[in-house]
Amino acid sequence: MRMKKVLAVAMTAALAMTSLAGCGGSSNSTTASNGTSESGANGEVEKMTLKVWAPQEDQVKTDKYPKGYLKALCDQFNEEHPEWDITFEYGVMSEADVAESAMKDLEEAADVFLYVNDQIPKMVEAGALAKLGGSTVEEMKAHNSESMVGSVTYNDGVYGFPFTPNTYFLFYDKSKFTEEEVKSLDTMMEKDLGDGVNNFAFDLDNSWYLPAFFYAAGGELFGPNGDDEAAGTTFGDHPEATEYLINLFNNKKFFLEDTGASIAKFKDGTLGAYVSGSWDAVAIQEALGDNFGVTKLPTVNLNGKDSQLYSFAGSKAVGVNPTSKHMAASVALAAYLAGEHAQTVRFETRNITPTWDTVANSEAVKSDVVASAQILEINEASKTQPLVKKMSDFWSPVEALGKSIVQKDTTLENAKEATTQMGEGIMKE
Repeated sequence: MRMKKVLAVAMTAALAMTSLAGCGGSSNSTTASNGTSESGANGEVEKMTLKVWAPQEDQVKTDKYPKGYLKALCDQFNEEHPEWDITFEYGVMSEADVAESAMKDLEEAADVFLYVNDQIPKMVEAGALAKLGGSTVEEMKAHNSESMVGSVTYNDGVYGFPFTPNTYFLFYDKSKFTEEEVKSLDTMMEKDLGDGVNNFAFDLDNSWYLPAFFYAAGGELFGPNGDDEAAGTTFGDHPEATEYLINLFNNKKFFLEDTGASIAKFKDGTLGAYVSGSWDAVAIQEALGDNFGVTKLPTVNLNGKDSQLYSFAGSKAVGVNPTSKHMAASVALAAYLAGEHAQTVRFETRNITPTWDTVANSEAVKSDVVASAQILEINEASKTQPLVKKMSDFWSPVEALGKSIVQKDTTLENAKEATTQMGEGIMKE
């Protein structure tokens, strides 16, 4: 990257951090650090073009939004900001593909984009994500849970506005388990559901899910808040979590999830409960019908006491290109697209679980069992997925432990050694 481009990124990122005190989504003016509005010293309306990237699902025709709700939201934002006359250009881009596309050519990338929060470290390293500040960030913090704020915080800086959580929780068949029974995995596993029926399904060799058991054992991953790389991890100090997983896998009532097979088992009545996320909710609800149940992760009995399983929690968020020529408007738009009204629209249109407290606490969301369960998981049984660089060394050792349990290479006899090896693998230089 040429020095001129580096300086441009630094200057615009600094602007986003320090000069946007008036960028609230419903405000009618935006004040820059020199005290003048972006419409100019003479109060002239500034014309601009902003490029917005969002997934196809946000842009498809619906009965209420014939040109898609993304366009409707952007048009409403334009109306609420008479100091700007914005022409919007829309691009179709999945949240998962934003980092790769933006980093290829920042100047051609969108001004505002929807992305998955685990892309933050590499985007920040590449100078592809603006650091944010001002009243928009303070408002976001006031209306989002600690884990959701943490999901967009990296090296003490905020790099986006979360609009939906990304985590996993428990689905269950209400004809097989009661609401009380699904509070404990041990209670579920002890129950006799009949021949040919598995009580519980879990993707045991997947390193995104396994941390739940090590958190339950009291382990930490990069400090209590997941943001202290120097603290390392204590996961390797908890062989009791590995032993629990070994016993779980060897239990004939357990089913090892494999490419959606658990949903088919729900449909034919041979499964009691399954850990997954909102992406499977519709299919599971169709499979279970009136017996569809969903709630937060259960407890497990470790070291003689019941301990809560904790999922990794991330988010999908709206971010800003630090090379945008219209930084104040871009940050205000990003905040608006992740704000109260936009989250209401997303929930009503696509059933996307909100993070904004007033939306999450609305009667419409409370009456939606999946959204309620996801919010319960975020608030009571989740840990913010760490965004430190060292996380790149986390996935393989944890996956290796899970696979070794499935292959029966890790047993109760060598569980301690295998657990220690996993911890050392995460922290290798």
